[in-house]
Amino acid sequence: MRALAVPKEEADSIKDRLNRRRQLDLEWRPGREGRMVLLPLRGENPFPEYQVVEAELSPQDRHRPPQERIAEALEVPQELKALLPEKYERLGHVLVLRLPEALLPYRGEIAEAYARVLKARTVLVEKGIIRGVERRPDVELLFGTETETTHSESGILYRLDPARVMFSSGNFDEKLRMASLDCRGETVVDMFAGIGYFTMPLAAKAGAERVIACEINPEAVRFLRRNIELNHVEDVVTVFEGDNRDLPGEGFADRVVMGYVNVTWQFLPKAFSLIKKGGIIHYQDTCSIDRIPHGLLDKVSQGSGGRPYEVLGIREVKAYAPSISHMVVDIRVS
Repeated sequence: MRALAVPKEEADSIKDRLNRRRQLDLEWRPGREGRMVLLPLRGENPFPEYQVVEAELSPQDRHRPPQERIAEALEVPQELKALLPEKYERLGHVLVLRLPEALLPYRGEIAEAYARVLKARTVLVEKGIIRGVERRPDVELLFGTETETTHSESGILYRLDPARVMFSSGNFDEKLRMASLDCRGETVVDMFAGIGYFTMPLAAKAGAERVIACEINPEAVRFLRRNIELNHVEDVVTVFEGDNRDLPGEGFADRVVMGYVNVTWQFLPKAFSLIKKGGIIHYQDTCSIDRIPHGLLDKVSQGSGGRPYEVLGIREVKAYAPSISHMVVDIRVS
């Protein structure tokens, strides 16, 4: 291992200068040789007054929390290091961060530190929430150039560009639940397919005979078609590009998946028109915690068009915002 040998009394200063130049190799711990400190070096020696030597250094302790290693690599005020996010979304080689306002002036170097420590090629920071019927993310590219990536989750491959289409890892348990269903012989309509968040588990894992994947965002449709190929479900999945309320037919679906939030209730009449007698609707929506379950059940009642149904279960998908939960209601239509 190449290391820069510097006097002990100058080690902290040189270490900081190497780090600012991105030439301190954070994979290795500094060593000692007499009064000299051996700093692991990346690239050429920027300080010719000090000697580069071959040294046997120890790798960094991988059990140290990433936040410790990231904070160590950053030149930001100490009081701000406590604000570094512990949670982030990793999609293939892309990291997606959410930074508090106090850290935004340092977002460039923070992104680079996360990339170096967590071995990511690209880092995005969320600027706002996902809005609009096409569910387009509001992000800023801070590190790297390649935003298109392949993400693997529970044996399913998702090709996506998180700078252009949404992907929520927070729905992980619900995707697992869809994958665990017994959908053999079923026709399933995924009303908000996106890039295939629920379509892929239903087609590749749950054994659905046919999945109709509806999506209005042309960019998401492009990745949806690619993911159908990646997961070898071309003979199962049919893509309907456009508003799901324009999907033709009534009473043919054994199961309808409504993976959307905030305004999903507006699409319940369409879901009830698609479902056959005995079929199941998985209705997702957001709801104030103090209105669970009545706020959700009122929407179901209003959207049912008078068709009889029974509620099989209500569960939380994830926390959505302070005092608001992302919920799913399972409904069997009689």
